[in-house]
Amino acid sequence: MITKVRGDILLSEAQAIAHGVAPHDHFNQGLALALRERHPAMAKDFRHYCHQDNPKPGHAWLWAGPERVIINLMTQEPAPDNHAHPGKATAHNVGHALKELRAILEREKISSVALPKLATGVGGLDWGEVEPLIESHLGDLGIPVIVYESYEKDAKAAEPA
Repeated sequence: MITKVRGDILLSEAQAIAHGVAPHDHFNQGLALALRERHPAMAKDFRHYCHQDNPKPGHAWLWAGPERVIINLMTQEPAPDNHAHPGKATAHNVGHALKELRAILEREKISSVALPKLATGVGGLDWGEVEPLIESHLGDLGIPVIVYESYEKDAKAAEPA
């Protein structure tokens, strides 16, 4: 079941937050920056993971912290020539990352997940292109999938129980 809400995803009570990044991302803008500020160990572990495994766009990586599970979806192309800003997202990468997200959610028995309008901010995609991908990959999961359609700082969303 997909529920669309307005509010601050950082205040979500979902067991996991999924968000879009690029392989070797520096987490220096958007939701990635906010997550790095709250969970610096996650960003450090992500850098280590990228150096070890050199992931490609379309993959997903789970980080389980003391109070939050974060799933990094590699929806964007890597930064060109090691620039600080990652490349743009593609619908192809989003589709593959959502497929991996579903497998992670099922394998890890995660009870709920929150995600933003994936790949539409820094990633540059149109929501009309991304929303159907989320519906098709996660719509029949049987757990709450909470999509934060608009950000309202410090506002707790009305999430399903």
